This record gives sequence, structure tokens and C-alpha cells, in this order.
Amino acid sequence: MSPLIVTVAAFIGVAALVGGVAVLLRGNSNPEVEDRLDVLTGSSSAGTGDAMVKKNSVLAQPLESGTNVLEQLVSRFGNVQLLFEQADVSLSFSKFAAITAGTGLAGGTAFGLAGLPAALVPFMGIAAAGLPLAWVLVRRKRRLKKFASQLPDALELISRALRAGHSLAAGFNLVASEMNEPINREFGRVFEEQNLGIPFDEALDSMTERVPNLDLKFFSTAIILQRQTGGDLAEILDKIGRLIRERYQIWGQVQALTGEGRLSGVVLLALPPVLFLAVYRLNPDYVMVLFTEEMGRKMLIAGAIMQLLGAIVIRKIVNIKV
Repeated sequence: MSPLIVTVAAFIGVAALVGGVAVLLRGNSNPEVEDRLDVLTGSSSAGTGDAMVKKNSVLAQPLESGTNVLEQLVSRFGNVQLLFEQADVSLSFSKFAAITAGTGLAGGTAFGLAGLPAALVPFMGIAAAGLPLAWVLVRRKRRLKKFASQLPDALELISRALRAGHSLAAGFNLVASEMNEPINREFGRVFEEQNLGIPFDEALDSMTERVPNLDLKFFSTAIILQRQTGGDLAEILDKIGRLIRERYQIWGQVQALTGEGRLSGVVLLALPPVLFLAVYRLNPDYVMVLFTEEMGRKMLIAGAIMQLLGAIVIRKIVNIKV
């Protein structure tokens, strides 16, 4: 039997086994729906205080917010829903896991049909399965970068609104109505939350959790301190905005000076795998020694470790925080 068929069959079998176990552990009942129906129909045996607690914890959340077993396991290593929210991706974790599994299977099959060695097909499948996560991370990075670039203009807009006699909440609403994504959505969410009765300080804290930006934390801290101690908030916002713009200017100069180092790092890190594929295309027997011989496998592992260490060192050199 062909090694490719065995590899693909094993991958499908393991994926089906994991999916079946997850479905069995999840069960058919939906406690979120049952609790919501009990509260709405009044059939719950709890008292008034318990009913209010259940109402706040069940009715305040959408039905789709329930987590399955797989998501609970992954949540131990990080907040997946927060990652999706920061990347502005409207996907549930179950759909994302299905897309990841499908991408890995398709990638492994495609590389296997392309004629690569059977030993490399699982690794290529794993690499292909990481593409959806890489896409989410890139989307998150772009969104946070755009938010950071919009923040000085938003601060100046709020400062001008305060000088014109508007309230701070009206300044947030002005940012939500006048500026573009993603900053208008975040500031508009703070405005809507405080309109619905959430304290303004808690709404600001929630925004700083959703958007991990240091300048935004400075802005939130300045507002909280001003509300407690008083002061000219418009002048404070002008100074914060000017500080952000100056730091961006310095960051641009640093990026220009380290551009050669970043390009050299990309070339040095991409050269070994590209050269491997080229030699494999010209003379497969020449590079298969790395997989068939014991010394070749040791050299391959050592080369991969050195590549990783080189990438870390180059990143440390060119990544200068401003």
C-alpha cells in the first residue's frame, strides 16, 4: 500500500476520533437554553435573589456564548474569543477548529500528491493547519496597528469637544460617529455601555482589555484620575496625543535604520528551505540522505535548531522598542 494513502488515512482517522470524543463529551443537552427557559417561565425553584442572579448570568448572554469541551481545554492556554474579537473575526471556535482541520488535511493531501516524501507529508499538513491561526494573528496585528495610528486623532477630537463644552461621553460618541474602523467601534461601545448603566471607569477598563495598547492605557488612566481628582482633561489629552505622534516619528526612523537588518534576516532564513526544494527538484536522491541516514537526520535537526536560534537572535537585534 502507498505510504501516502496510509498517512492520509491515519490523519482522517485521528481527526474523526478527536471529533467523536468531543461530541460525546459535550452531550445533547444545552444547559444555557434550559436555564433561560426556566427563568422566563418562572418554573425555577430558586428564590427571588437567586432568580435575579440567574437572570443576570443567563439572560444577559447570547445562546451562542456557550463553550464546548474543546474550547474549554484551549481556554486554559489563552482567551480564544478575545483573540477573535481583537482580530474582528466573526467565527465560533468550533467553526475555526473545523477550518483548521480541513486546511491541514487539504494541505497534507496536496503536498503528498505533489510527490514529496511520505515522511514530510504529516509535517506539511501540520504547517498547513497553522495557516488559519496565522491569518487570525496577522489580521489582529493589522487591526491593532490601525487602532494605534488612529488614537492621536481621536484624542484631539475629544479634546476639541471638551473645549467646545461637550461632555466626555459626547466626545466618545463623536469619535464613534466621525472616525473609521476600528476605533469608532471601540469608542462607540464604551459610549453605549455607559448609556446602559455601566460605570464609565468599568467601560474604559473593558476597552483596555479588548485593545492591548499602552497609549490607550495611559488615556484610560488619565481619564480615571481626572474624574477622581479634577484637572484640565483637554490639555492632558493634547499632551498624550503629541507624545504618541512624537514616538511614532521616532519609531519610523528606527524602522528605516533597521530595514537592512530585517531584509537580511528574511533572506538568511528563507535560503535553506528554498535551496532544499530546488536541490530536491533537481536531484532527489542527493537530499534524501538527510532522511535515510542517521547522521543526516541529526544534521537536519541541528540545522532546524540553528535556524530557530538565528531567527530569535535576528529578531532581538532588529526589534527595537520605542
